[in-house]
Amino acid sequence: MSSRRHTAEKIRHLLETEGDAVRANATHFNDRRYDAIERFDRFEGLRDEARSIKEEAIEQLPDLIDQVTEAVEANGGHVHIAADAEQANRYIEEVCRDEDADVLVKSKSMTTEEVEVNDHLESIGVDVYETDLGEFVIQLADEAPSHLIGPAIHKSKDDIARLFNEVFDPDEPFETSEQLTRFARDYLGERIREADVGMTGANFVLADSGTIVIVTNEGNARKSAVTPDTHIAVTGVEKLLPSVTELGPFIELIARTGTGQSIAQYVTLLSPPTDSPTIEFERPDHPIEGGQDDREFHLVLIDNGRLDMRDDADLRETLYCIRCGACANSCANFQNVGGHAFGGETYTGGIATGWEAGIYGLDSAAEFNDLCTGCSRCVNACPVKIDIPWINTVVRDRINQDDDQAFDFLVEGLTPDDDPGGVDLQKRVFGNVDTLATLSSATAPLSNWFAGSGPVKWAMERFLGIDRRRDLPQFRRQTLRSWYADRGSRVTDPDRRAVLYPDVYSNHVLVERGQSAVRVLEGLGVEVVIPDVGESGRAPLSQGMLETARRNAEHTASVLENYVEDGYDIVVIEPSDLAMFRRDYDRLLPGERESIANDSYEVMEYVYGLFENEGDPEVLVPGQGRPLAYHSHCQLRTLGLEVYTEAVFDRLGYDVQTSDVECCGMAGSFGYKSQYYDLSMAVGETLADQFDDPSRQIVASGTSCQEQLDSLLDREARHPVEIVDPWTT
Repeated sequence: MSSRRHTAEKIRHLLETEGDAVRANATHFNDRRYDAIERFDRFEGLRDEARSIKEEAIEQLPDLIDQVTEAVEANGGHVHIAADAEQANRYIEEVCRDEDADVLVKSKSMTTEEVEVNDHLESIGVDVYETDLGEFVIQLADEAPSHLIGPAIHKSKDDIARLFNEVFDPDEPFETSEQLTRFARDYLGERIREADVGMTGANFVLADSGTIVIVTNEGNARKSAVTPDTHIAVTGVEKLLPSVTELGPFIELIARTGTGQSIAQYVTLLSPPTDSPTIEFERPDHPIEGGQDDREFHLVLIDNGRLDMRDDADLRETLYCIRCGACANSCANFQNVGGHAFGGETYTGGIATGWEAGIYGLDSAAEFNDLCTGCSRCVNACPVKIDIPWINTVVRDRINQDDDQAFDFLVEGLTPDDDPGGVDLQKRVFGNVDTLATLSSATAPLSNWFAGSGPVKWAMERFLGIDRRRDLPQFRRQTLRSWYADRGSRVTDPDRRAVLYPDVYSNHVLVERGQSAVRVLEGLGVEVVIPDVGESGRAPLSQGMLETARRNAEHTASVLENYVEDGYDIVVIEPSDLAMFRRDYDRLLPGERESIANDSYEVMEYVYGLFENEGDPEVLVPGQGRPLAYHSHCQLRTLGLEVYTEAVFDRLGYDVQTSDVECCGMAGSFGYKSQYYDLSMAVGETLADQFDDPSRQIVASGTSCQEQLDSLLDREARHPVEIVDPWTT
């Protein structure tokens, strides 16, 4: 079976079996996060502070490791720095043998999943019990976690009841959530009381005091840490902070971004062993004797690739992660398939690519990396402002291994699943869409007829993975640039001058929206020029073709900078290209590109600005209560610009229903790819349901959104600038 078909079948299976539960739970977390942040004025300031603290801590990491070792040993504990999983497990095994341990209880221990502690201990005869409910559920089910903080997010209450009834065979079958949690609490309480060793992870470790910080909602970490006489804390070296002084922002942020709580139920600080409390009850096997001084504490700090990641300029940011799960909760693809698709050996969600690539290698990351569409919602959700899409793109580029020139595949004689040691055929096509569009426009309408024929669509699906169920773009012989070259400017005494960036679709496919943009701007007194410039770099960037993206970006930037120097503003129709100019060029291009970022505007944002600067709204089409259903592009939202389109419509008197669905599911080339078509449509169904009123004109600000809405509904979607263009009325 081809890899694409295998991926498609896996996604279909997860959509059918786990999709409903994942969607309900992940979107619940996400909605609560929005509410919690809206009520918290200091959110952005604390994000900046937390980011700065993590940057400094990772920079000082070797010193912090030495410092925490000294502090823990001064307290009477032990520290082991494990280079890899084997060293960590060997040390933990020695501790268990020294304690003659038969039972070990665990809590808050994602890093132990990474090094597979459970399997190792069970192989030497130690019974291991997960004490947190989610971990306990997946342990019983013998499954991998599906989420960083909600490992059983893929299971409903009924799923868990069936599992418990099958495993424990109670006299009265479990049915309610209360019955399930009460049984788990009592059952695991017995395991904790009889345990010889307790094991936890740590959200943070304070280097100056040796204090471990554990943030939970169940309280089992406290019980697991202090009830047995021996406590082993296992965590990654990246969890080190200098002192309690730096802890505050993280405690304020972690629950808000992860679960939408103002603060978690339990925030535990333990400075073991001498400053740890003890539980004042007798265990069944022996009474407590001697108190705290007889307790053993072992801190196992895991490297397992982290120090190499620290030295990797592009993966380093991964180590800032505090594992709140916000990147997963905010991701439309994750919301529908969960971590069993959007995850690797251990880690799930957007940040998982960095963890998996750094710890397990590129092969693990390659299994799910393409599920990140680069929409950048996770960047706004992340409490430490990690540029997760960039990490995913860099890893994608490394997976590609090489960035070959366009169309080399035509002479390589490859089958669809051959790996030439470079970019696969599917990515090469989508990454070089500008070249394809130029050729297709030059040969239209023949190219459109050819590409739409049944045999050709079958061949494109077979060899390029372009799903035959998708309608392909209809290329225009007259491009936007050629139309403008023939027409010329209609403004002789301009109030402002703007260069309208001719993105691939506006230039070659959706020419009408480009024409509308020209007419609307001219109507508001702007002299418009359309430059002879190519693709912005967004297409190859999305495919992980960084060198091609840099070449495209360098050429586009050099042309646009000349216009900016001459006093022109840059106006952009396609939001993904605007995101390139404002965000990604800073990563892609050496030197200062501030003029591109600072002088670029989305077209409706620019129209709003003209209104505010004495532009005459009466030259545009009045709304007169006309009903619209408006969906903004993902990156328009992450840039905070969707409000300008809404404001223009409001100013002109339209009756607008604005979608609160975050993603249409198309995501550029993603929805065309056969392995992801079903997921793309599943994501889009929520949007289609919201726009079920046939009386409303569908309006969408991005090409992907328009294409997806056209597929989901029998009403044509139009760009906002077309709605207000008098010529199109």
